[in-house]
Order: sequence, then structure tokens, then C-alpha cells
Amino acid sequence: MSTRRFDNQVAVITGAGRGLGREYALLLGALGAKVVVNDPGSAIRGGGRDAGPAEAVANEVRQLGGEAVANLDSVATSKGGAAIIDCALEHFGRVDVLIHNAGNVRYGSLRDISDEDFKAVLDVHMLGAFNVVRPAFGRMVSQQYGRVVLTGSIGGLYGTHNVVNYGMSKAAMIGLNNVIATEGAEYGIQSNIILPGAVTRMADGLDTSAYPPMGPELVAPVVAWLAHASCSISGEMLISMAGRVARAFIAETEGVFRPEWTIDEVAAQMEAIRDRSRQWVLPPAGEGYLEHMQRSFAMAKAGQGNH
Repeated sequence: MSTRRFDNQVAVITGAGRGLGREYALLLGALGAKVVVNDPGSAIRGGGRDAGPAEAVANEVRQLGGEAVANLDSVATSKGGAAIIDCALEHFGRVDVLIHNAGNVRYGSLRDISDEDFKAVLDVHMLGAFNVVRPAFGRMVSQQYGRVVLTGSIGGLYGTHNVVNYGMSKAAMIGLNNVIATEGAEYGIQSNIILPGAVTRMADGLDTSAYPPMGPELVAPVVAWLAHASCSISGEMLISMAGRVARAFIAETEGVFRPEWTIDEVAAQMEAIRDRSRQWVLPPAGEGYLEHMQRSFAMAKAGQGNH
């Protein structure tokens, strides 16, 4: 068992009744965390309610010697998000770790997806993240400490068929993550994104016969490190898939400066604009924003001096 522990810390984990969330809860609980196991027990499409999954995981944490409470509130509303954080405060008095893992799936092509199916996924994945982060962030500011782990996806980075709702939601985590990391830095709050690959019930309907071993237990240690006090990064994205752990990041080409542009000049310069031999890989979160501006302005000033 790891020497990195979570003694006297409180972890809120959404969607913790099954799959990845369950593994996170069991690992953090075994390492001393007091765990709020949030899961309304919904079906994969998001409907229904069942206390069984959350209660079962909370009992498993207790059997491992930890403390846990089950919570059935939904992340899909601001009221539900606040209630999840209130549950942690009422039972354990603080919130040190927030892992937003809750999710649902409703497939549909860009042309055919219904408004209902589109919104149902955004409500849980995207708005759900905000609904729990906002109340938790205030408490973390007050206690001058916090760790947030959001769940992204390679589907949010690269896109795939028939899940525009999911792809948009997961891409949105990048913006939320950067804001948490930027606004939280002075208060000892760090935020990062996990991009997990694991065979869980979220993969129902997919042909996974050719997949290598991809159990959620391979992802849990990465999430636990991101949630730990010793985590040394913030505003970043880590991939964990089939035993591979890697960093994902946003990069820019250096690009081309001209004091004026025409459509034809854009076309003529496109190869140079897209040239990846000179890249900018900027620091994440707020520092990257400032460095992007500074470098862009420096190119403009240098370019104007040469014309």
C-alpha cells in the first residue's frame, strides 16, 4: 500500500457507484480518505434512481477500514451539486478532494440527435462539473487547500462519431480546468483533468473484443496522485488508457507575422502557418494565457521593425 495517504481528508467523488468512480472511492478510502460516494444509481442514459450502487460502494469502503457516506443527489442541477458538497460538510466538515466522474451516454449523429438527448449529456458531464465545482471551490478557498480532478476524454480532444454531446462536454473541461487552476493557485488549490480509457458500462454497445486489458483499476492510481497533496502539476491533462499514462497538451505553431493580410496571402502562407518545426508549448492555465499574449506581441513588434 502506498505511503501517499489521505488521512483526515474528505473526498467527494461523483458517479462513484460503479466503474471508474467506484475504483477511485475504494482506493482513496483504503488510503485513509473519508469518502462521499455520490451516485443516484441512474441507468446509462441517465434515467431512474437506485440507492444500491452508492450504498454498496460506501459499505466496501467501510470494510476496508475507511469512512464513507452514500449520496444520491444529481450533479445535473445546481441544487443537486450544492447538496452533494453539503453532504460532505455535514458528515465530515470539509472538502479536500473533488473528483467529477459522473457521466451518461446518449448516442446520436450530429444531424439526428434530439434536443433532449443532447442536453441530457451536457447537463451531467459539463454543467454537472460546474455544479459541484462552484460550491466546493468556495470551501477550498476558505481552507486554503484543495484538489480537483475533472474527467475529460480523448473524444473531447479528437472527436468521434455519434457523440457530439459527449465530445462537446469533455472539451469544455479544458476551459473549466484552466480557470480553477488559475483562480485557485493563490489558495493552494490545484486542478487537473484525467482522460481515462477503461471498459465499464459506458462501453455498452461497443465492440471491445480486440481491446487489451483496460480495467478501471489501471486508471485509479493516476487519479489518486492527481488528488494527493504531493501532486506537482496543475492545469494539465493526463491520459490513462490500457496501462499507458501520458500527458496531453495544447501546442501552437510559431506561425507567421505580417503587418497586413489578404485572403491570397493567407493561402500562400498556409504551409508556413501550419509548420510544426517551431512550436510553442506554453504553461497551462493563466501563465500560458499571458505568455501567449507576450510572445504574440513580441512577434508583431519585431515584424513591424523589419518592414
